[in-house]
Amino acid sequence: MKPVMTTPPEPIHRRSGSRASRALWLALGWILVSLGIIGAFLPLMPTTIFLILAAGCFARSSPRLEARLLEHPRFGSALRAWRAGGAISRKAKYLACAGMMLGYAIFWWTVRPGLALDLTVAGLLVACAAFVVSRPVPRQH
Repeated sequence: MKPVMTTPPEPIHRRSGSRASRALWLALGWILVSLGIIGAFLPLMPTTIFLILAAGCFARSSPRLEARLLEHPRFGSALRAWRAGGAISRKAKYLACAGMMLGYAIFWWTVRPGLALDLTVAGLLVACAAFVVSRPVPRQH
């Protein structure tokens, strides 16, 4: 996997034209930030993907909030690495794959699905894990 440089990219600032459109992007950004915060405390719910999406929404509505997300001390580096080249750190890859395995085990243990549902869920999680593993690793500077 080719490393990707994680120098802080400039905020995108793709503000939408109408005031109503910006308000909708702003509201969606806050909803996604809220889901990301919930994900930080619930073990099987993701955090970073919601914050990546929130940064995109804020890029269309509030450059100030977009910059705050990109500069966040805990999540900013992951957001910048994703924006710079779709990169995911090794630790995040391990945690994501472990979370998917744990989620599948809990699903299998509690639902006891039939063969078709079991293979469908397993296949989807394998595809998601393959995507995560295939992303480049950010280059340290």
